[in-house]
Amino acid sequence: MTGSRAASIQGTLDAASPVSKHRQLKGILQRHAVSVCRPGQAIPSERDLTRHFGVARMTVRHAIDSLVEDGVLERIIGVGTFVARPKMDLQVKLTSYSEEMHRRGMVPAARVLRFDEVPAVGALAREMELPEGTPVVRFRRLLLADGQPMSVDENYLPSHKVPGFLDEPAPTSLYSSLNERYGLVMEWGEDQVEATAATHENAQQLAVDVGSPLLKIQRHAYVRRELVDYSVSLYRADRYKLWVPLQRPGSRAPHSYDTRRD
Repeated sequence: MTGSRAASIQGTLDAASPVSKHRQLKGILQRHAVSVCRPGQAIPSERDLTRHFGVARMTVRHAIDSLVEDGVLERIIGVGTFVARPKMDLQVKLTSYSEEMHRRGMVPAARVLRFDEVPAVGALAREMELPEGTPVVRFRRLLLADGQPMSVDENYLPSHKVPGFLDEPAPTSLYSSLNERYGLVMEWGEDQVEATAATHENAQQLAVDVGSPLLKIQRHAYVRRELVDYSVSLYRADRYKLWVPLQRPGSRAPHSYDTRRD
């Protein structure tokens, strides 16, 4: 970044104001990010902001830290600070990632990390309710939207449900492929949602700092009463917020509220 970028930011600090300098600077940077910048655009460096506004480096850092906490800005380690992209609603549905991203007008993509057969042992066998050592297909992907990493998904399918699945290249849409090749359409499922922290491995994959918050969703998806897909997904918490419709048992949803929201 150059000094000219910082000079383009409208606003000055008032030394006589009872409002602290870092709060004044926070307001100036927030207005600039919201009204001038586009999502994903870099803001000037701390050094340039320090020089332009004539304040201490810690004052600038305090203002930026506060905007990062508020979700206005986001840091990418070793790269810089950027205007945050709006979070997407993570609506819990039995649809594929590709279908969901197309619905949002975004371009989905996936980087295949694993596509092989492994034995179900330990916790995996228990989750899938399979005898120890039962072969399962493992399908691990880094999922992207408009070129940006969004989540790491790992799906497990009982091999006997999908014979020959590994004989062809990894599918671009898992659920579409299961439907087209095997007539398997997920009818119902159960999700378990919890918070977790990024390990060194998935921090690199998702382009976040080690220890950054992630949303972890474990899913059991069924065709009739048979488990067909067990998955563990790690979503960037800075790109998603969970959307869950609520309704009192026995009551009818109002006409203005569509529980099939899409």
